[in-house]
Amino acid sequence: MNHRIIPLVMACLGLLACSSLHKPADLIVYNAIVYTVDSAFGIAEAFAVRDGKFIGIGKNDDILTAYRADSVIDAHGRPVYPGFYDAHSHFSGYAHTFAQADLTGAASFDEVIERLKRFRSVHPNASWLRGRGWDQNLWETNVFPDREKLDKAFPDLPVYLVRVDGHAALANGKALEAAGIHHAFDVAGGVIEEKNGRTTGILIDNAMGYVASAINRPSAEETTELLQVAEDSCLAVGLTTVSDAGLGRAAIRLLDSLYRQDILRIRNHAMVGLSSANLDYFIERGPYIGDRFTVRSFKILADGALGSRGACLLEPYADASTSGFLLHHPDTLESAIARLAKSEFQVCTHAIGDSANRHILQLYGKHLLGKNNRRWRIEHAQVIAPEDFKKFNAFSIIPSVQPTHATSDMYWAVDRLGKERIKGAYAYKQLLTESGMLALGSDFPVEHINPLYGFHAAVSRVDSRELPMGGFLPEQAISREEALRGMTIWAAYAFFEEESSGSIELGKNADFVILAGDIMKAPLTEVRDIAVLKTIIAGQTVYSKDLN
Repeated sequence: MNHRIIPLVMACLGLLACSSLHKPADLIVYNAIVYTVDSAFGIAEAFAVRDGKFIGIGKNDDILTAYRADSVIDAHGRPVYPGFYDAHSHFSGYAHTFAQADLTGAASFDEVIERLKRFRSVHPNASWLRGRGWDQNLWETNVFPDREKLDKAFPDLPVYLVRVDGHAALANGKALEAAGIHHAFDVAGGVIEEKNGRTTGILIDNAMGYVASAINRPSAEETTELLQVAEDSCLAVGLTTVSDAGLGRAAIRLLDSLYRQDILRIRNHAMVGLSSANLDYFIERGPYIGDRFTVRSFKILADGALGSRGACLLEPYADASTSGFLLHHPDTLESAIARLAKSEFQVCTHAIGDSANRHILQLYGKHLLGKNNRRWRIEHAQVIAPEDFKKFNAFSIIPSVQPTHATSDMYWAVDRLGKERIKGAYAYKQLLTESGMLALGSDFPVEHINPLYGFHAAVSRVDSRELPMGGFLPEQAISREEALRGMTIWAAYAFFEEESSGSIELGKNADFVILAGDIMKAPLTEVRDIAVLKTIIAGQTVYSKDLN
């Protein structure tokens, strides 16, 4: 053999030997600040992924020496977090907003009318004009609008506008006519507003269904396109898991078909909307637990919203004579919860007012019988009477809260509740102390989809304008670590997924996000503006911006 070839052969053999020492991986991420959010809240530098799971986590040198992958990401010292959860959202409802006029932030009812006219000019052939997001609390008068201006602007077109909280709507005369509403009548768990013998167009809670059911629904193809647009928006803000609170059978069937065809990628937990038919159908079949799409929860609406005075309070509102109302008869709630307690389904109940929260906590306690692992949840848990906080711990109830609700509602919440009762509202720190965890979400499209907005609100208790000085009820702020846990591992626990997701640990789903800045260290004034650079689900990049 040519002696000059021997060194080359030896070098090649050496490289082959080194190569054989590397374990195969699909993806390596290194040179990162990896917030694992494990039990010790440890921080790593690198990790390896294979078959959609984390297979190695540690120091840069250790991971790069132990593993080899065709796909390698140099994070350039940027932070990496477990994929963000939204523990309470309305993914399908959010999707449908892309076919409606956006009324969010409108400073007056006149601005609402102008936005509707612009939307109509772009969609001239729609048989209904729909919009969402108006909030009379942002207007000078702070009172519900009347349909008179809508009737003048759109005399021949039915118009239906949902309030920002989803618990009230304004319909014009054509829309009321289409629903067969010619005068006010009693609605259990709702109100058709009438003044001086004339319907104003305001519909609260259960009354909304009369008009909503008269609207032509989009086709499956149209809905699919809207869901894909919504998914892209969620992935762009780092969400890897969302929820769909309160769906019917048709919506669940469509989502299931889309996930079976791999048309949707984001993980989704659907909550079945409460009805006697849904109880019969789903309890007989039991929960469905898939890789990306899961149906194992029932969503119950106990009451309405504080902004529309439909939240059920123990005492009358500070600014009105009503105390709100339950959306279901107490016997209906009792029967449903009793049936679900005997099933394998989780119960997630929307409760805003202190009376609604007390009623649901008592029903939970009656059927759960003390400490348990059923992981039943109170969604929002917005106003709690002082003596009721301890019931969360007593019955192992998870508070599922939305921090941006506090900073959105703070401008008028004291008017609704009064200075004493407000002390038990949006009380995230106290709920955390009692229950040991919080599942964080946004309630989108009620609030913005960006989970960093919720992180910011939870920690700082101020809004996007950094108001109020010192924070709204600042004693109820939670720490950055607690907020991050709430949107990752605690949310995963609230969905029975803490063994498979919610943190960067060996064997778990490789769902993670890379951000341009570190939410654990950046000034709080900058957190809302930190960009998502990559969103990855099961090791596959589903959203990406340039890391350089």
